[in-house]
Amino acid sequence: MSVLRRFAIAAASLIALAVPAQAQNYPERVVRIINPFPPGGSVDITSRMMAQKLTENVGGQFIVENRSGAGGNTGADAVAKSDPDGYTLLFTAPGPLVTNPTLFTKGLPFDPKRDFVPIALFARTPIVLMVHPSVPANNVKELIELAKKQPGKIHFASQGVGSTAHLSGELFKTMAKIEITHVPYRGAGPAMNDLVGGHIQMMFDLLPGSLPQISGSKVRALANAGAKRASALSNLPTVAEQGLSGFDASSWVALVAPAKTPAPVLAKLRAEVAKVMASPDIVKRLADLGSEPGTAVEKDVQAFLDSETEKWAEVIKLSGAKAD
Repeated sequence: MSVLRRFAIAAASLIALAVPAQAQNYPERVVRIINPFPPGGSVDITSRMMAQKLTENVGGQFIVENRSGAGGNTGADAVAKSDPDGYTLLFTAPGPLVTNPTLFTKGLPFDPKRDFVPIALFARTPIVLMVHPSVPANNVKELIELAKKQPGKIHFASQGVGSTAHLSGELFKTMAKIEITHVPYRGAGPAMNDLVGGHIQMMFDLLPGSLPQISGSKVRALANAGAKRASALSNLPTVAEQGLSGFDASSWVALVAPAKTPAPVLAKLRAEVAKVMASPDIVKRLADLGSEPGTAVEKDVQAFLDSETEKWAEVIKLSGAKAD
């Protein structure tokens, strides 16, 4: 055996030993969890909840860094191009992972399926249809009737073009056969501020970020947009229950890592996030927000992401929505 061949075998053996050791010692420095949306929204709430619990459980420091822009693409691209070592992760709503590839017809600077590997579907989150209290509608039927009387004059907010809230509005518009005008914001926080201020008439938004405004009567909740009622608002009927049969729009948040992140590091992350999702205090906090824990089983998360990509691609094409 040549000296070079022996050296190559020895080097490979050292690398093989080093990777498990890397996972065993992980994390040895701060882990940045990139939230590709502005502070104040539901993604921010759940990302910080998870980061705090991981910091407590694992012993390292997990911090959330907001890097918003381009419907979540700016932050997602930064993570996709970061070192695949487990120290830069992406915690996001559907946009960058499943809807933006269809919405941005000129293409994305990253490929969600090629450039990321799933860690966990952290939580499934209901979406609520809300209006400003000044809007003379107390249910979905009355809102649709009002929209038909005033084509294009009812404005609905979202946290950005291509967000689940935007697409929920487009689905509502299509199924109800009404004309309502979309007004995109840079995040759920600014959008909610304008809804509360009466500058916008209606909005679909994730329940965790909406509960304080609903509970404080700053906005009026008309319906749960999902297929079933949310436990946090069990008396609130769904859109489907109120006449739009088949209407189903809900959201979720997922944690992913750059592709080529070492398998042992991914395994440790999945195990630790699974512990977080199973901890009684997190289960309760998610329930209080109207959400429920997801899964950290890789094949299940990937299958879910694939099905969501297909589902929302149909909605986008049907609505004609574009982000370019």
